[in-house]
Amino acid sequence: MTTPASNPAWPAQWLRGVLDLAVLAVVARGETYGYRIGTDLAALGLGAVKGGTLYPLLARLEDAGDVVSTWREGESGPGRKWYSATPAGRARLSEEGARWRAFAHLTSDLVHEVPTAGGTR
Repeated sequence: MTTPASNPAWPAQWLRGVLDLAVLAVVARGETYGYRIGTDLAALGLGAVKGGTLYPLLARLEDAGDVVSTWREGESGPGRKWYSATPAGRARLSEEGARWRAFAHLTSDLVHEVPTAGGTR
């Protein structure tokens, strides 16, 4: 049996629908940087998120005022851009998270109720 982390074959449209919220949730856990956000998302089961998707998404979250970033020199390597959730980002996460949970519950119930080929549920 494969797990979502070892089988990142979630349909792209599902990920597009929730990726902003998932990234914001990871950043809201505590100050972090892009590479770590990507590895956290993979560890949580969403699969690999490429930098070409992740960094523009972080820029949009920053432009929207949901996250702020600071640049820090690296101790033993290159510098990194660190991200933190703003109060507005945390409010968005709370509001959209509640809406997402309701939507997921609704769709889960709907799909579960589909009759089988024999006509029973």
